[in-house]
Amino acid sequence: MSADPEPVASRPWMYGSTLSPGLLPWRWAVATLRDAAHYWIATTNADGRPHTRPVWGVVVDGTVFFSTGSKAVENLARGSAISVHTESATRLVILEGTAEQEHDRATVEQICADYAAKYDERLDPDDLPGPFWAVHPSVAFGWLAEPNFRDGGATFHGTATRWTPRG
Repeated sequence: MSADPEPVASRPWMYGSTLSPGLLPWRWAVATLRDAAHYWIATTNADGRPHTRPVWGVVVDGTVFFSTGSKAVENLARGSAISVHTESATRLVILEGTAEQEHDRATVEQICADYAAKYDERLDPDDLPGPFWAVHPSVAFGWLAEPNFRDGGATFHGTATRWTPRG
């Protein structure tokens, strides 16, 4: 999924039912992903155990790109399944899908420029410490919530949204 075409929004099943109306637009999800400072990725080890790590990343043309030196590289070489989510549980976007290495020179140059602007991290497209990975979601989830620790949870205000690709 990317910014175009707009994915289909629907209500996910949570807490034993669907929540009240109030779907978030896909542009909100893209902006939330773009503005996030850090992302958590989850891949699967060879023995089936999960492997999670925080990473830096950028959004270029609606696609999340990240790089890592963690064991995730081995895991993704073996199987492309990935989950990526923003670090905030109160302004959250979760992507579930696949990741593939990005080889397009113009895209890699744009990613490097965006990394420099976002993290003040200068990267040379000809001498990268590791590959960039493009995340291709098959489904995405998002919500806005306000912490409500007195009642032991959070208030979602009916914003929980699931996005799936058109078609």
